[in-house]
This record gives sequence, C-alpha cells and structure tokens, in this order.
Amino acid sequence: MEQLKSRSYVMLLVLAAAIGIPISVGAYFFLELVAYLQKFFFQQLPGDLGFHGEPVWWPLPLLIISGILVASSIKFLPGTGGHSPADGFKFGGGAATAAELPGIFLASLATLALGVVLGPEAPLIALGGGLGVLAVQLAKRDAPPATAIVMAAAGSFAAVSTLFGSPILGAFLLMEASGLGGPIMGLVLVPGLLSAGIGFLIFDGLNSWTGLGTFSLAIPHLPAFTTPDVAEFGWALVIGLSAAILGSGIRWASLFLRARAKDRILITTPIAGAMVALVAIAFEGLTGRGSSTVLFSGQSGLPSLVEHASGWTAGALALLVLCKSVAYGTSLSSFRGGPVFPALFIGTAGGMLLSHAGGLPLVPAIGMGIGAMSVTMLKLPLTSVLLGSLLVAKAGFAPVPLIIVAVTVAYVAQARFTPSEPSTEATLPAPAPAPA
Repeated sequence: MEQLKSRSYVMLLVLAAAIGIPISVGAYFFLELVAYLQKFFFQQLPGDLGFHGEPVWWPLPLLIISGILVASSIKFLPGTGGHSPADGFKFGGGAATAAELPGIFLASLATLALGVVLGPEAPLIALGGGLGVLAVQLAKRDAPPATAIVMAAAGSFAAVSTLFGSPILGAFLLMEASGLGGPIMGLVLVPGLLSAGIGFLIFDGLNSWTGLGTFSLAIPHLPAFTTPDVAEFGWALVIGLSAAILGSGIRWASLFLRARAKDRILITTPIAGAMVALVAIAFEGLTGRGSSTVLFSGQSGLPSLVEHASGWTAGALALLVLCKSVAYGTSLSSFRGGPVFPALFIGTAGGMLLSHAGGLPLVPAIGMGIGAMSVTMLKLPLTSVLLGSLLVAKAGFAPVPLIIVAVTVAYVAQARFTPSEPSTEATLPAPAPAPA
C-alpha cells in the first residue's frame, strides 16, 4: 500500500503509459509487415513470375529459405532469436537486451512471413519487453532494477494487447504465465494493464486511420447455444483426453527433433522447413484445398474455417488435424514464434471433427477443443478457459461449464503424460556438520 501511495509509483504509471504508445505502434506495423509479406510471397509473387496462381510446389523453396534465415539469425546474432517455442509459452526470466532485439526481429519475421506454423505472440512479447527496458535505460541509466522489470512487463502487455481480441485476455495470459502472486502481482499488473489498454486504443485508432485491417482474433457468425446436457459433458471428457494425447505427442515430437537438430541448425532448420512444406503440399494434393490451410499460425484462417464448417467432411478435417499437428511440432522444434495460435486452430478443427459424430453441437465442440488444446500446449488452465469461452462468447456463455470440464481433464491428463523433471536432491552433497 505504501508503494501504491508513493509519488514514484505514480511516475511509474506515467512512464508505462508513455512507453505503451510507441511499442503498440511498432507492434501494429510489425504485424502489418508480416501480413504484407505473406500476401506478397504466396499470392502476388507467383503471378509476377508468370504462374497462374500458386503452384503446388511453391511452399517448398520459401520454407527452405525461411529455415536458412532463421538458422542464420540463431547462429550468428546475439540472443538465439528468442526463446525456443518447443519449451512452451515463456514470459519472464529477464527481458531481451538491446543487442538481442535485431536477432529476435529477423528470426520471427522469417518464421511468420514464409509460412511456418507458429504465431506472433511470443516475438511481440520479447520485442515489447526489450523495448520497454531499452526506453528506461535511455531515459535514466541509473534506474533501479525494479523499474526495468515493470517496464518490460508493460512493454509486453502493450505489444500483445489486441491479438486475442481483448486487452484483458492478453494481460491475463501474461499474468498467469509469469507466475507472479501476492502484492507484487498488483504492483506489476497495474502498469501492464494501463499499457495494454492504451495499446488496444492505439491499434484501434491505427486500424481506422490506415484502413489496413485489424489483427484481433475473433470468430463471427456462430449459431446460438443455450443449454448443455449430460451427453455434452461426456464429450467434454472425450475432448479433454484426446487433446492431452495429441498435444503431448506434438510436444514430445518437437523436443525429440530439437534435441537432434540443435548442434547442426544451419542444416537441420532448412530441412525442417522442407518437411513443413511437404506436409502442406500433401494436404493440398489429397483434399484439393490450399496449402495455406496447413501453413501459417492459423490466426487469420480460423474464422474462415468455422464460418465454412458445413463444407468440411470428417475425413478432410481428420487430415487437417494430422497435417497441422505434424507441421506444428516440426515448427516448434526449429523456428522462432509463438505456440498459441496453432494450438487454437488444431483445437478448433478437432472440435469440428468430433461434432460430425452426432450429439455434439458445433459451438461447444469448438470452445472445448480450443480450451483443451490450449491448456495442453501452454499449461495455463485459467487462460485456456478464457480463450475457449471468449472466442465463442458471441453464441452465449452456456458452453463455459463444458469448456471448464474439458480444460480440467486435459490439464490433469497431460500432466500424466509429461515425464517428471529429474530430482537433484540425491546428487547434492550432504551438509557439513555444525560446529560444537
């Protein structure tokens, strides 16, 4: 309470608000650059080269180039391009330094723009946090470490304020991932929420001013859903267990591949890119649907997937879940990006697939799939419930109890599939006896 009453804390809030403005502007144009490059490489460039549309083999050279660029950023630039997404969602543990920011920017841009199955949230958090610390250092070199920690959090909050359609959801994701609790959480959270709110307003204003479009995730045109029944609670158990098995397999595969590739990344990362491309090409050949359905994070493709749910057969959805999962696990092992949006896409497609079995309406199937896959990959149960609930909120809040059950089952089940960390207690030397 004394901290909250102090003049220095008020100044900290002013600084958080000031830092949130340029960081959110930078995040908006970073996402716009990614969207522009995706359209250029996958839609405009084939026509410029004389092709009638995108050739089937087109993703292969682009993803190999992506692997070369990402591996070079990891190998030769400071900071290894940011956290490896195979370790899950990371927030905290120290903000990126100024020297590490170019490597994070280049590795994430090469990942996101050229079709790798990862999202933008992790790079934005790393870049926002690093820029927050850099701003403090430029303003006052002798600033206390606590100020840098708070500004790193504020920068990250501002950068991801609009990705999930609500600044509250983005803030909740960072809060749960950081593990902060007690009075410290309040001291850090208030400047972060302030920056997130300002960032959301900046994104909304830039969208109106530039007309370039919004980057918020939303699922429109959902049918209404009123009351869950006993059978749907049974489906919650099935979806939670299925997501735990699938997500644990994806995570195991990503760690297995990373362990065997990390010493030769200049060779293995382009090979990983080629594997992702070949999976997408195979999906297009087998279904006649574009390879972009498998490629990319799924953030922009998810609304269209749900809107055209009636046009998907159970076989096509099963193949989509399989191909997207393989591409996702391979991308996690070698590239740099966020793990959230591909998990949402796979959970959505999996829910749509199970809704074909009968007795399971589309809306709760999607909400449970999103929540269960999110908690399996992120290990953040409260955030996962919010993700599943808010993304189907336009259909009402009746699916929320089902989503809670699916998330709980998936969270407990994935813990059973995750090997325990080896204990170090047996290897520690015994303490010396106390002197008499």
